[in-house]
Amino acid sequence: MTTILMTTGDDADGRARALQLARGVVGRTSPNPAVGAALVRDGIVVGEGATHPPGGPHAEIVALRAAGDRARGATLYVTLEPCSHHGRTPPCADALIAAGVAIVHYATDDPHPVAGGGARVLRAAGVTVVPGEGAWAEEARRINEAFLHWVIVRRPFVTVKWAMSLDGKIATRAGESRWITGGAARRRVHEVRDTTDAILVGSGTALADDPALTTRLEGRHDPHHPLRVVLDGRGRLPATARLVAGRLPGRTLVATTAASPPAWRAALTTAGVEVAMVPPDAGGGVDLAALLDDLGARDITSLLVEGGGDGCGFFRRGGPGRQVPRLRRAPRHRWRRGAGTGWRNGTGPARQRPPFAPRRRRARRRRCGAHLLSNKSGGTARQSGAWYPGSGAFRAG
Repeated sequence: MTTILMTTGDDADGRARALQLARGVVGRTSPNPAVGAALVRDGIVVGEGATHPPGGPHAEIVALRAAGDRARGATLYVTLEPCSHHGRTPPCADALIAAGVAIVHYATDDPHPVAGGGARVLRAAGVTVVPGEGAWAEEARRINEAFLHWVIVRRPFVTVKWAMSLDGKIATRAGESRWITGGAARRRVHEVRDTTDAILVGSGTALADDPALTTRLEGRHDPHHPLRVVLDGRGRLPATARLVAGRLPGRTLVATTAASPPAWRAALTTAGVEVAMVPPDAGGGVDLAALLDDLGARDITSLLVEGGGDGCGFFRRGGPGRQVPRLRRAPRHRWRRGAGTGWRNGTGPARQRPPFAPRRRRARRRRCGAHLLSNKSGGTARQSGAWYPGSGAFRAG
């Protein structure tokens, strides 16, 4: 079935449709990027599509198959530069040339050292190529911020999430935290899980909460369950924990060090949990930089940190990279000053506001039910990393 475009003369409709298609597959194509493509001829979409999971066709191929002979002389709008190499699938640039596509508008360059360069191949074959700029390019980069980071530094793009009251508390001194936020904010957390490759907690959170770390979205029958990662340098996670014995959908990985008991590691493996041996840091815990390298090698492009005060504080203080917390702030002071738990160290009085780094580049806030969702960028001199405009998380480089 074809779709008639209300063309504006500036290609806005084709670009918007390609972006819409890309958004629809975020979290379903990793480690490949989420790409949308629309083929337009005489103001009509003659073929469109989005990238399939690894091993399946790319967005351009889906659009070409839908268009058939109508692709000849058409204009393609695609959110990422067409690939030019033989990987799991043949190069898209060659397929576009063979189909006779006349013009290709792509939103952003593909930084992949092997797959990139499709624009050059297309131009050499006589295809008119128009690279993206402005809002079109920025939104395409935002959709694929995790892929664009991972493909360059081979580490996952990290998001640190926590909920806190207006006075900066994430829990009472006794550790009680349910619930600081409301249903809308908690649903948003599961929507983020649904588009993230992996989710991480520390052993302290695993022991205190016995979480499942699955994606639960009402009305969604095929949610994506991210890889569950537990930081446990000394072997504290019991074999009875839900993350081990809960028969949960998806997979669980425990990152530990040589200090953990071999028998404990063997028991986890027998239970179906994958154990990753990681070098220790100066304090004897799991070295974060080494863990990110390990996850990147496993094709994990995005990581959501949902730990407690120790876990979030660990990434915030010493985690490599620029940090942009996903922060949910409740609309009231929940506990009196000094009576709650802060995110920094996990115990004791907390500052009234988290000590965000002073070098802020962007702050975005929006309502999530009765609560405030705040995305902030920042960093210190020891935290380096590039910033993609419109990013809602930090890229750990």
